[in-house]
Amino acid sequence: MSHNLIRFNPMDELNTLQRRFFDEGFLNQLRGIATPTTDVYTEDDKRMTAEVHLPHFDEKDISVDVDEGALVIQAERHERETDKKKKYVVHESSTSFYRRIALPDQADESHIDARFEDGVLKVVVPYKPASATHKIAIKSATTAP
Repeated sequence: MSHNLIRFNPMDELNTLQRRFFDEGFLNQLRGIATPTTDVYTEDDKRMTAEVHLPHFDEKDISVDVDEGALVIQAERHERETDKKKKYVVHESSTSFYRRIALPDQADESHIDARFEDGVLKVVVPYKPASATHKIAIKSATTAP
């Protein structure tokens, strides 16, 4: 009589869950959804620009704030539809976006400009002018103050 032994691999269950999650499940469903992109760059060491692509939002859905040395960009859109002919009473959806971008020390927070056009939010953060350097005279230890 022959007995077949099957080696137990504790990682098999984890591998199965991983395959379900990444290949068949949640993340596979999200691949078709476009997420907003954010580009942050500097121009001539005079300003920082953040461009946020928000194609499905209106200007009224977006807020731009400065909070503790960071630029905070938020967008939220709600849709509500009622249709008496369908089985459900209310159809609602909500989409939101949040991005927090650290501002450089030289940022001039009082002159930030934000514009929204063709689904792109462009926020320009100018830099404060650099202070002029000046020479410090070095005195010898024997010279009285």
